Formats: sequence, structure tokens, C-alpha cells
Amino acid sequence: MALSIDDIRHLFDKHGSIAYSGEPVSQLQHALQTATLAEASGASRELIVASLLHDLGHLLNLQGETPSKRGIDDLHQYFALPFLRPLFSDAVLEPIRLHVDAKRCLCAIDASYHARLSADSVRSLQLQGGIFDDETAQAFLAKPYARDAIALRRWDDEAKDAQRVTPELEHFMGIARSVMLA
Repeated sequence: MALSIDDIRHLFDKHGSIAYSGEPVSQLQHALQTATLAEASGASRELIVASLLHDLGHLLNLQGETPSKRGIDDLHQYFALPFLRPLFSDAVLEPIRLHVDAKRCLCAIDASYHARLSADSVRSLQLQGGIFDDETAQAFLAKPYARDAIALRRWDDEAKDAQRVTPELEHFMGIARSVMLA
């Protein structure tokens, strides 16, 4: 079953106020902040939309607050893809799919990255398979959209500021409408 843009908006309206896994922001604030950081960085419209929707799987597969504390990996990076595939191209979908592996890769290739992760990101990293070895990290970097996923991951990590001001959801929904498949 495909989601419509209105369905996506409804998910944010209905579940966006849920806390974002032990962070001082809600799911909606996190999505808006990630998309705002992407837009401010001059990312493509597709990558801005991927940034907005990267954690939509959490809203589709509700596991309660901070599932990682209970040892649950909700596989959110995959969960939303079947619902979004009819709407968007791989330029939106692949960074979403790869953003968890981007964290695993960044831990392997950037010595300071792991130390900057929040407590929940460290917990979820273990549930998601841990840090890539060098060979796996290099194989990841060779994938199409890996660089976009790494950029998304970095914005994702920064998008946890309870005081950050962002455009409203409708601003980004307009961008999403502009990149929808015909």
C-alpha cells in the first residue's frame, strides 16, 4: 500500500509529538531539523525530502519510546520504503535505506565520530550490527547514494536541538510534492 503526501502529513500530525528516542526533541522536530539542515547545506530537493522522511519508519512501526533501551531494533530504515516507493525515486529512497549503515561506516572511517554520538545512537548502533570493518566500510562507500546517506546521517546527528527553529512541515511537504514520481 502506497502512502500519499496527505498520509505522510497525517502520520506527522498524529505521531510527530512522540519523543525521539531519548533525545530532547519530538519525532516531528527531528524530521524538520534534519530537513532544515539539508536545505541549509544546499542539498538537492530529493535529499531534503529523504532527510525529512528518513525516520518515517518509526511512525509506521510504533515501538514506544526509546525501543533501543529494550533491545529493539525496529529496522525503521527499511520499514517505510514499500510505502514510499510508489511516490519517490531512489534519490529519496536510497539515502533513507542507507542512513543507518552510514552511521556504522562513519564510526569506521572517522575516529572522532563515535565519541559524538548520543547515548541512544550508541545503543542502537550495537543493535544495528555495530561498527563496520574497513572492508565493509569501503564497500559501503562504493554504493550509489552512499555519500548522500553520509550527509543525511550527519544532519540526523545534529537534529536534536530543542531550541532550533525550522520552517513548518508544509514547507517541506511542498518540496516532497515537487519531487514525486509522475
